[in-house]
Amino acid sequence: MQASAMIYRSAKVLRTLAISCALVPLAQAGLFEDEEARRAILELRQRVDTLQQGTQRAGEDLRRAGDDGSQVRRSLLDLQTQIETLRVEAAKLRGQNEQLLRDVSELQRQQKDMAQGVDERLRQFEPVKVNVDGQEFQADAAEKRDFEAALTVFRTGKFTEAQTAFAGFVRQYPRSGYVPSARFWLGNAQYAGREYKEAIGNFRALLTVAPKHARAPEAALSMANCQIELKETKGARRTLEDLIAAFPQSEAASAAKERLARLK
Repeated sequence: MQASAMIYRSAKVLRTLAISCALVPLAQAGLFEDEEARRAILELRQRVDTLQQGTQRAGEDLRRAGDDGSQVRRSLLDLQTQIETLRVEAAKLRGQNEQLLRDVSELQRQQKDMAQGVDERLRQFEPVKVNVDGQEFQADAAEKRDFEAALTVFRTGKFTEAQTAFAGFVRQYPRSGYVPSARFWLGNAQYAGREYKEAIGNFRALLTVAPKHARAPEAALSMANCQIELKETKGARRTLEDLIAAFPQSEAASAAKERLARLK
């Protein structure tokens, strides 16, 4: 705005000077014939030249100012473009960050589920304390499961299947604390199937390995019954007498006395 005003004033002065210069020849004869008049004219021309130069500089300044303004506008547009680009990139980064957070959360959940699953599977292999027939011992979860499954089969009256289940248990877990009880039920399943010799073998094995077992009196009585079925009267009598001597206060001992009386 200042440059435009300067140009306007300069143009106005130039017009005034031009008019003055045009009038000079008309009055030259009367007013400026001497040297002083010529100097005045020269000074006036110099002033005109100076004003023209100033006008040119002002125009150049105005053009430069316009160029500078255009440059500033271009710079502002570039800056706005860069800002918009950064805004878009920031939005993308926020989206990626949110997705990463969701992925991390999902991975953590899966890791927790896997850890719980591993713990559960490990617990299946950890020994547990059990109490069977008055005997307390440590057993693997698999031992406990298989023994209880075989016992369930026996209680349903499926004695052949029970024999298979208990015989398989004894073979698979020969050192298990369940073995004496497993042999007792295996012997009873064989007795029910009239496999008396096999039953006697399992009852005798129980009495040999665990003579103080809670099932020992019943095992001795059952072994005597098998001997009676096989007509081994002498062996049955000896088994019953040993039972009465070893477990005099047991119910099995009372039953043994009755059987002894019938054998005589």
